[in-house]
Amino acid sequence: MTHTMDDVRTLLKSGDLPGAVRALRPHAETLPLGELARAVRALADAAGFKDLAKAARTAAKRPDEPQALYDLGYGCVERGMAFLGIAPLRAALARVPDSRTLLAELASALEDEERHAEAAALLAARGDRLPAWPETYLLVHHTLLAGDLPAARTAAGRLTAPEDDTWNWAHARQRRILARAELAATAGPLDSTDLRGWQFALTGTLLGTLSPYGYAAGMTGRYAFLGDTHDSCRRGLARLALALDATGPRPASVSLLPGRSDRILGLAAASILELPCVPYEPARPDTLVVAYDLGEADPSLRERADGQVLYEHATRWTSPPPVRADFSALQAQFTKEPWEDDARPAEEIARDVAAADPTADEGDGTTPPDTDEAFRAYAAALAPGWLTGPRDRVGSPGPVPSSRFA
Repeated sequence: MTHTMDDVRTLLKSGDLPGAVRALRPHAETLPLGELARAVRALADAAGFKDLAKAARTAAKRPDEPQALYDLGYGCVERGMAFLGIAPLRAALARVPDSRTLLAELASALEDEERHAEAAALLAARGDRLPAWPETYLLVHHTLLAGDLPAARTAAGRLTAPEDDTWNWAHARQRRILARAELAATAGPLDSTDLRGWQFALTGTLLGTLSPYGYAAGMTGRYAFLGDTHDSCRRGLARLALALDATGPRPASVSLLPGRSDRILGLAAASILELPCVPYEPARPDTLVVAYDLGEADPSLRERADGQVLYEHATRWTSPPPVRADFSALQAQFTKEPWEDDARPAEEIARDVAAADPTADEGDGTTPPDTDEAFRAYAAALAPGWLTGPRDRVGSPGPVPSSRFA
């Protein structure tokens, strides 16, 4: 029994299942497979995952059997612990190197861990033997999420149209991403620091502001924790107004969503833009729909009515929402709303937001300059690709790294 396994069992005995999972993470790809399987079984037993516990028990007895390793890896991925599935899936693929099922499942596990460059390298290693669907599609997908547009462009050139109609939506989404990436590359560097460019390329979202804190210390324009303010909310709406002016859309109304925070921001937006408020209706054209965050968005928002613009103030970048906004004011891992402890009516708080100061926070001085004039020009450059197509969810934050809370 190793020290690692002792730690896991001690934590499980104390009832700290999340702590046991964290203790195992650094060792998930270095432990002998039999010991890893026993550790997974202990976790699965504690969590009540009977299917995973059974797969782990079998793999502990037969750690050289590809099917047992596959079942263990697949079970870990399905239960949201993909990092524990990578080693058994990799070992199974080494034993059955021509298995398309194992290749796809290992790529899926790496994707869940946001290790897109590794997934792309895994698929690219097959060379001309890589089938078109879904493997070459996945190669393009992971290459884009790893931030390598030239390689993605080359791989996409080899991808034929899918014979199975179930892949048509994915193919169409990928083509939209590639087209937006090409456009973003004309407006910015589209490198590992271009948060705004990659956000637009992957999701079609125009990002209004960059965090003025910790840019050079690992945040690259995102917030980890944000104690939000009325000024920040006002600045996001000011940037939206700039984008609308630069790109041409002229909403005729502001559509109010039912959530309290959504209503506050919607009322503030209507005041700032001098537009009437109307209840949200999915098919209403030429309207601005305002949300504080889209973590539990109405699925109807995925399809855009003519002239509709969807605004989100705070996008949780570590857990991308089911519907991607057309415009996001900022990205944060955790956000404390400025009116969380304010019991006043939404209308009163909205007036405070509308009257707040939109001037940028000077921050710590490490974030690159992001003037209103530069943002207006950037938005104008992206106008041909903005507000087009459905608001597809992309589950990864993309190739720009940012520090986060564990």
